[in-house]
Amino acid sequence: SKFVNDKWMIKNGFLKDVQEHKPWWWNIKVQKLNLSAPLILLPEVSCQKAIEILQEKGYDQAPVVAESGLILGMVTLSNTLSSVLAGNAEFSDPVTKVTYDQFSKVPL
Repeated sequence: SKFVNDKWMIKNGFLKDVQEHKPWWWNIKVQKLNLSAPLILLPEVSCQKAIEILQEKGYDQAPVVAESGLILGMVTLSNTLSSVLAGNAEFSDPVTKVTYDQFSKVPL
């Protein structure tokens, strides 16, 4: 476990300076990073459209967000596909039918 201890690594000459090894964005506030808007799905989006969007964008999951900005849950590509194939949901059903509502919310 010594190799995961920066102080031990520096003391034994394996690291010159901990600051040297931090990514370029380490000290920049998230709001200052030029990040694109995250992919979100509205609750009225159909399961079929959700599958198409996730596949097109190359994502496995996306949050389902109400017009008010309230996060309703997460939808995953695999759960949506398996729910439709198992007959628990239809392609035409709203994505909320296959949304996970158990998730951790990280405050600002």
